[in-house]
Amino acid sequence: MEACGCVITSQDERKVVERCGKFEDVLDAGFSCVLPCLCQFVKGSISTRIQMLEINADTKTKDNVFVGIKVAVQYQVNGDSQSIQDAMYKLTNPRAQIESYVLDVVRSSVPKIDLDNVFLEKEEIAASIKEMLGETMGRFGYSILATPVTDIEPNLEVKRAMNEINKAKRLRQAAVDEGEAIKIRSIKEAEAEAARTEIQAKADAEAKFMQGQGIARQRQAIVSGLRDSVNCFKADVAGVDSKQVMDLLLVTQYFDMMKDVGGNSRSNAVFMNHSPGALQDLTQAIQGGFMSSLPAAPSFAQAQRH
Repeated sequence: MEACGCVITSQDERKVVERCGKFEDVLDAGFSCVLPCLCQFVKGSISTRIQMLEINADTKTKDNVFVGIKVAVQYQVNGDSQSIQDAMYKLTNPRAQIESYVLDVVRSSVPKIDLDNVFLEKEEIAASIKEMLGETMGRFGYSILATPVTDIEPNLEVKRAMNEINKAKRLRQAAVDEGEAIKIRSIKEAEAEAARTEIQAKADAEAKFMQGQGIARQRQAIVSGLRDSVNCFKADVAGVDSKQVMDLLLVTQYFDMMKDVGGNSRSNAVFMNHSPGALQDLTQAIQGGFMSSLPAAPSFAQAQRH
């Protein structure tokens, strides 16, 4: 159809028309006519789509580590007539031109940076590439849309060493965290033990207090019972003083105690004094030991003074 003068241009391209070998016009999308009889013909077409070029750049960092850096360049021809004309006549191979500029920027900027900082500054590297490409390729009718650094691949041995370093850091941090957990657990256990000890101490103190009150009441009851027994015995039996009544009661309690001891399953033998004066000695011993530990009953003390 072009030989007949009819030209159809797709939506995603522009066609350049020459006349006698000189630029004549840019054909937009749709139907157009050229006049071969006037020496007009279609020189070629240029795509207006966004195109992407992936570039792998091998370089060395400041700390002498070889890395491979992958850059994805997204570019597009501007839609105006002058840009189409520049792109058609000023560049033979735009992809090779873009690649050469990217390699130049990467190999001039990365050697100024340590390996660890390359990963942190890849946005700055991408911005530098875009700035330089945009300024340079703009003169040829191209717009640079984005230049992201998509991958940074260190040397295999260096990569393995970095993984070992990161592993050691994580193990060290795990050990620190475990130590902190043990410390916190020990502190909490100590606090719980202290609380239990405090509660137990309070309970023991309360128990001792209650036990003391019980013993005091028991002794008061014993004293009261002895006093009542002495008074009743004196009232019923004439000619008996308080001392004799107390001696009788003490001996009775002593034999009750011996009965309880002998009835205990864990008692094998009970040794008793069998001399003629044993009863008198026993009475004096019981009286001396028991009376020294108990306060005297008021009525009994009054009877002794009389």
